[in-house]
Amino acid sequence: MTKRLFDIGFALVLLIVLFPLLLVLALLVAFTSPGGAFFRQTRTGKEGKEFRLLKFRTMRPGSETKGQLTVGTRDPRVTSIGVLLRRSKLDELPQLWNVLVGDMSVVGPRPEVPKYVAMYTLAQREVLRVRPGITGMASIEHIDESDILARSADPERTYVHELMPAKLALDLRYVREHSLALDLRIIAATIMRVFFGR
Repeated sequence: MTKRLFDIGFALVLLIVLFPLLLVLALLVAFTSPGGAFFRQTRTGKEGKEFRLLKFRTMRPGSETKGQLTVGTRDPRVTSIGVLLRRSKLDELPQLWNVLVGDMSVVGPRPEVPKYVAMYTLAQREVLRVRPGITGMASIEHIDESDILARSADPERTYVHELMPAKLALDLRYVREHSLALDLRIIAATIMRVFFGR
């Protein structure tokens, strides 16, 4: 209950404070390439329940048909404004709405698409016991994931056999140890990593 109240308060305050920025970013995305301002994608949440994750659109329409993994900021499907949004992680800000309505938490395992959740072992499915988050241990540790995939000869294999198990190991650790104090440390670490590179 404490975590949920924190999530609601945190998301509501940020949505109000950042509303002018969100509006400017939405207009930039909408007017610099066709396809609208937002991207919605089906992800798997708590207890395996699917929901529609919200992001600022950073790719050209129809890009998902060419694969669900993004291979670096030089991926030809990524728009010019999308490169900037991805580098700064500002494309994730609309997920504050997902937090407010209860699909997500501020901190938790990143929600996966059903395709990859179907590959989880029984032990790995323990990550579905908690709400997925905007940021988390794995998000910080693997912040350069798309660049790693860009250097791979087989991005799909690298993700499934290397990155996904490594991220899930950290997510399982979070499920075992999560607390409000840990969430605050992860939020602070995310800010330091995204804005200061540390």
